[in-house]
Amino acid sequence: MSNTIQLTAKDFETSIQSGLSLVDFYADWCMPCRMLAPTIAAIAEIFEGKAKVCKLNIDEAQEIAAKYGIMNIPTVILFKDGKPVNQKVGMGNKSQYEEMINAAL
Repeated sequence: MSNTIQLTAKDFETSIQSGLSLVDFYADWCMPCRMLAPTIAAIAEIFEGKAKVCKLNIDEAQEIAAKYGIMNIPTVILFKDGKPVNQKVGMGNKSQYEEMINAAL
């Protein structure tokens, strides 16, 4: 079972406003996004209680994707208290996402 939080346009801002939140901006039709999903789920398990690991479907939240300049997916952005502090565009490996979060803890 995954500990990832599925965000929507309605709850995005309130969900990321406090603490660390790693957000995977994805689309269902995106094959690299699908390939990244197990890695994101593993990160959610590793950082349970330390950081929120979330997913946001850009097709359902286009205004948020535009706000953060999402031009390519997957894009993963690390937010700290609602502000972006790091990001990775394209597929990364588990250790890259672990380093992103650890650097911000």
